[in-house]
Amino acid sequence: MRYGGADGTLAVSGLEMAVKRGEFAAVVGPSGCGKSTLMKLVTGLHIPQRGVVTVAGTHVTKPVSIVGMAFQNPTMLPWRTTLDNVLLPLEIVEKHKKRLRRHKKEYVEQAEHLLETVGLKGFGSKYPWQLSGGMQQRANLCRALIHEPDLLMLDEPFGALDAFTREELWQVIRDLHASQDVTIVLVTHDLREAVFLADTVHVMSARPGRILKVHDITFERPRDISLMYESRFNDVVQALRGEIADARVAA
Repeated sequence: MRYGGADGTLAVSGLEMAVKRGEFAAVVGPSGCGKSTLMKLVTGLHIPQRGVVTVAGTHVTKPVSIVGMAFQNPTMLPWRTTLDNVLLPLEIVEKHKKRLRRHKKEYVEQAEHLLETVGLKGFGSKYPWQLSGGMQQRANLCRALIHEPDLLMLDEPFGALDAFTREELWQVIRDLHASQDVTIVLVTHDLREAVFLADTVHVMSARPGRILKVHDITFERPRDISLMYESRFNDVVQALRGEIADARVAA
């Protein structure tokens, strides 16, 4: 994938990555290595100039409808309540759009259940400006899941939050992955986040990005936050840190 024409920036090249159904995969690497480009290619927001992207057995040639996405900025619509923000994808995704009016009660119950799952029971009537950043991000996760996607793409969703709130949300997404039949791909700069949440961690090279190494994370599930204070956890984090440092030097 190259931006800016034939002489423009080559963002990724020779990038090969495979994620199994139901897997939680994390992608880490140096700044500017093409992690966000990878997200856009997988979701069909960009089409590669060379190569093939396949999601759920289908060659990607347009935006993929079975994907939910959450970004660092929750981008909630300020004039809609939290509940109505969560319901927004149902007005867009074709298979739900046709059912929404007749089955509104069913969808509202589903949204309220998701809000309760992430600790926002009773906040559906609040507007985004009445929620903290961490609460908005919880609602953002609900919005990404409301249309029951097979694949959830997370692009630095917790990067703007304080450390304590971030760790709270790691546990929320851990539990969502355990309870929902969803495959997750997380792009992050936080190596502790990657190791705590993921089944596999994919290390990218400097630009043009490609996958240098895949680590299988074998810590038992469910994982408790206390795991991060164990030497075996920190050994994996330090190994990843060393690989990313080497990738930056190689660039």
